Amino acid sequence: MRVGFIAMSGVRVQDAELMALGLTLPGFVERGKVIASLPSLGLLTLAALTPDDIEISYHEVDDIDRDTVPDLGFDLVAISTMTAQAFEAYELADRFRESGITVVMGGLHATCVPEQCALHADAVVVGEGESVWVGLIEDFRNGKLKGRYESDDSYCLDDAPMPRFDLLEIEKYNRLTVQTTRGCPHKCDFCASSILLTKGYKVKPTAKVIAEIRLIKSIWENPFIELADDNSFMSKAKAYELLEAMIPEEICWFTECDISIASDEKLLGLMAKAGCRQVLIGLESPNADGLDGIETNNNWKLKQYSKYEEAVCRIQSHGITVIGCFVLGLDGQTTKAFDAVYGFAKRTNLYDVQVTLATPFPGTGFYRRLENAGRLTHPGRWDRCTLFDLNFEPTGMSYDELRDGFRDLVGRLYDPRFVRARRAGFLRELRSAGEFRASESA
Repeated sequence: MRVGFIAMSGVRVQDAELMALGLTLPGFVERGKVIASLPSLGLLTLAALTPDDIEISYHEVDDIDRDTVPDLGFDLVAISTMTAQAFEAYELADRFRESGITVVMGGLHATCVPEQCALHADAVVVGEGESVWVGLIEDFRNGKLKGRYESDDSYCLDDAPMPRFDLLEIEKYNRLTVQTTRGCPHKCDFCASSILLTKGYKVKPTAKVIAEIRLIKSIWENPFIELADDNSFMSKAKAYELLEAMIPEEICWFTECDISIASDEKLLGLMAKAGCRQVLIGLESPNADGLDGIETNNNWKLKQYSKYEEAVCRIQSHGITVIGCFVLGLDGQTTKAFDAVYGFAKRTNLYDVQVTLATPFPGTGFYRRLENAGRLTHPGRWDRCTLFDLNFEPTGMSYDELRDGFRDLVGRLYDPRFVRARRAGFLRELRSAGEFRASESA
């Protein structure tokens, strides 16, 4: 029996003008390239749970020649896709099924629209795949495969297997991923991340994380690692323990977290010592209007707004660069938001900036709100869920104002002169912070 794991990677922006602009602005497309060059940790984990007597292989979708599908020799393929690649995933799944190969689809998109995915797959996995995969494989072997497998959210990261990094052609990637946590305590209206897969916030044992790091180091000298977390270090005691254990590993790494890390000097110091080079933080809006109601539990992000600039400067003073993420088109934002983002980046010497358009992903509260209000301009057009293609009517500005203002902002933010000025400012402030800390310890 042979099982193939196929990852749908790469984002293909539909806005031709924005894409043309992006091609001349490396900073704009850089994050997209990083995402495209990451393997699917979810599929590598399922591969690790597959019985040893089954032959398995891992493939990026761009390595699959549609014309040779029948010759690949798979009995079953597992396809994981994000929403933007859904139509391509459907086409590939249909091709496999036409060739007599059983198809299982899973991931965030399949969890949110399982009925649609079921039109293109023999089985759909809803939620966390780890808790159902072994049973699914057994059912397939016995000719009893069910059409849907749903996780009950009972999966614990204490039980996480070692991902099958050995299946990868390492030279294809510029970084590998290690998951230390899953979920997020915040509930942002537009968020289409692991909170759609699991309700709680789960933390992987430190010993397991270190073992994964060491395995990566054994197959890749001096790797750059991305923590595959939506919000690292929310459990501070666990964070201190993990970071202390990471220090001797001497690796460089990146992660995503929220602005609260800035209030913990001990945490920032440990992150720097442990090799953290950059963090991505969802600031979302440069003004308070766009933040009101965005975090639906207790409006947490609005409450943090007044601390944003100071927090960015404090994090960067430890030598940890910040990618500040802003979402344009949020309810409450007006055309003033474009200049506000630019001004924020300039005042804080933000090392990197990621700007995206508000995107109603299926399964999110944002999608349901816009659908109910009749504000979706391209309902069901999953290929426009790229974060860079506008697919709804905004409230504080017109559709054209948002689209054109976004294009203009992209050009200004990633102008090489502005990038150099911000990074020069970051280095000046870093030297100043280092001299201050040195004088304090003298």
